[in-house]
Amino acid sequence: MKITAILCTYNRCQSLAEALESAAALKVPEADEWEILVVDNNSTDKTREVVESFCRQYPGRFRYLFEPRQGKSRALNAGIHEAHSDILAFTDDDVTFDPGWLLNLTASLHKGDWAGAAGRILQQGTFTPPRWLSLEERYALAPIALFDLGTQPGDLTEAPFGANMAFRKGMFEKYGGFRTDLGPHPDSLIRSEDSEFSYRLLSAGERLRYEPTAVVYHAIPEARLQKSYFLAWWFDKGRGEVRTFGISSDANWRLRGVPLRLLRRLARWTLQWMTSVRASRRFSCQQKVWYVAGTIVGCYQLARRQNAQPVAMGLSR
Repeated sequence: MKITAILCTYNRCQSLAEALESAAALKVPEADEWEILVVDNNSTDKTREVVESFCRQYPGRFRYLFEPRQGKSRALNAGIHEAHSDILAFTDDDVTFDPGWLLNLTASLHKGDWAGAAGRILQQGTFTPPRWLSLEERYALAPIALFDLGTQPGDLTEAPFGANMAFRKGMFEKYGGFRTDLGPHPDSLIRSEDSEFSYRLLSAGERLRYEPTAVVYHAIPEARLQKSYFLAWWFDKGRGEVRTFGISSDANWRLRGVPLRLLRRLARWTLQWMTSVRASRRFSCQQKVWYVAGTIVGCYQLARRQNAQPVAMGLSR
């Protein structure tokens, strides 16, 4: 069985070197052919030199691919096109790996029962959540890309995170690649390219497996443990979900494309934010305000594009 782990990177040569050093220690059965394909998304630092040093040190284990078109989804799709393996795993340039990560992540994909699999993303080193962050919320740690559904394997009914997931390559041939209007690039920090692809498979009836023994450790820089980062993440999450799922078809009452219920929701969460006493509760409500605000902006922008489309088509003739 051939396995390619695709790792996209942009101007993070220091954390990349740590990730590749960790990847070099992965334990995979000798019967399986595997590689780490590093896709350099137009970096201007020493990324190429770092990857090429690992290619020389571990011949056949690492490969370098340069993708000049900026945008993570473009880099991911370039890696998929370049890979000639049966199974494609995906990870990031700011993680380290448990030695059994790749083996455990891909073990269930050798047969056709599962379309893909995902594992846990845990914090690297010690981590003390800030006081203002409520851990009672199910996705409280999503902005810092931590993903942990417990220690029991089974069917995955929600989208995993891109730092720790794998799919049979046939899924991309059947359903297409990652959407290039999603995923971070210089003009937008909207993510959701990973979750959109997973939801595409789930909606088509494909099965995804949660494999808790496939573990990566994600670095959490101090800059991400700021309220401003969490708020910006949730705002972009709202915009990204509109791009992913569109405007709800049952929203009959709209103002400039924005469902009126979103405006009511915004007012309700704003009131709770302003009146909550406990700091963590107050910030939890504030995050919901930013998420709903992002959703509203996403709906407005989508409605404008849809209204302008017939005019643009007419002009093109």
